[in-house]
Amino acid sequence: MPGVFIYSLMLKHYFPSLKNDQLDLFTHLAALYREWNEKINVISRKDIDNLEVHHILHSLSIAKIFQFKPGTRIMDAGTGGGLPGLPLSIFFPKVEFTLVDSIDKKIRVVEEICSELGLTNVKPVRMRFEEMKGEFDFITGRAVTQLPDLYRMLCNKISPRSVHSFPNGMMYLKGGDFSAELSGLVPAYNIYPLSDYFSEEFFRTKKMVHLYELSRH
Repeated sequence: MPGVFIYSLMLKHYFPSLKNDQLDLFTHLAALYREWNEKINVISRKDIDNLEVHHILHSLSIAKIFQFKPGTRIMDAGTGGGLPGLPLSIFFPKVEFTLVDSIDKKIRVVEEICSELGLTNVKPVRMRFEEMKGEFDFITGRAVTQLPDLYRMLCNKISPRSVHSFPNGMMYLKGGDFSAELSGLVPAYNIYPLSDYFSEEFFRTKKMVHLYELSRH
């Protein structure tokens, strides 16, 4: 478990644009996760000592690759205890995040953390993500379910109106080799090895995949 100072240095190293108030929020976020994890298992207790790298920094890998404009609407599907949605909401305070999960106790943790940190750009929703109404510019996910299944369930919730230089779509964090899993998908996709962006050993096999429809690009 890195100390607070080392944790802040790591974040500042990878994200030089972070402001001091954001760094303070990330420090507070880590403390809150540890506190809540004693009551509700939102992060594997075997992995809680690796929280800062394996969960918070991993969530922020999306921000290392993509920058979202103010007003962008993002749904974090199957957010669990708020990953990757909560770290991203601190990084992008002017982006609107909807964090969706059907498990009551996990959404309650998200609600409490949002309240404690004063995050006004996050809307926690207790619901099955496939039942969500409305459209979003992007949908994020992290170890939710099989990627083809997730995309098929949610692709109709991705807005066709894009205002970024990269197309609207799904951004999914995943490890290992999943080329066979993607071969049956209709949309186009780009795979970003996270070892290109982070030096920690954890990221050696981790990737971020951006799925989108060619007609929307």
